[in-house]
Amino acid sequence: MSEPIRVLLVDDQSLLRRAFRATFGETDDITVVGEAADGAAAMDLVQRVRVDVALMDIRMPGMDGVEATRRLRALPDPPRVLILTTFDLDEYVYAALRAGASGFLLKDALTEDLLAAVRTVASGDAVTAPTITARLIAHYVSSAPPTPARRELLAPLTVRERHVLTLITWGLSNTEIARKLHLTPGTVRTHINRIFGKLQLRDRAQAIILGYEAGLAPP
Repeated sequence: MSEPIRVLLVDDQSLLRRAFRATFGETDDITVVGEAADGAAAMDLVQRVRVDVALMDIRMPGMDGVEATRRLRALPDPPRVLILTTFDLDEYVYAALRAGASGFLLKDALTEDLLAAVRTVASGDAVTAPTITARLIAHYVSSAPPTPARRELLAPLTVRERHVLTLITWGLSNTEIARKLHLTPGTVRTHINRIFGKLQLRDRAQAIILGYEAGLAPP
């Protein structure tokens, strides 16, 4: 039997931390190993206790979630970070993704969505919610012109891989990409793995950001 996923709760609202702790306490595969009211306290805990996933509020006094994410992800063997936000267009979420977060979750998410998100992030994947993530990034990035440096990063991609990255940027799921390009889901996954390898991308959130910055956003 595998060990439970070790979660750190980082939020300045004690009632919310208590609610999350109660939720995770009803599972066999997730355990809360600590709580912190701000980013500085989270940094201290992570260096004393092994953490798999930090459930991170984005707006906190002192060190906010963006800076805490950046510092956590710079540690050796860092925990994955799942950002908590009140609004799906929170102005800080884009910065948090750039800082290394593996995705974001609304604070009023359903219990099953919260549990699924933690498990997904712990497995090494990203919580994508493709259309929401794409809308968020479009809100902050599409107004800026594509940078030549970002376009040049796409040079190693084949024509097909560029098509796949474009559809990821548009917010399509793997199944939707397979249908649109008349490919099998397995072939789409292969293309995505190659794209991630060539462009040194960690997950889908980073792929969407790069796609927007390289000018692959939909009109």
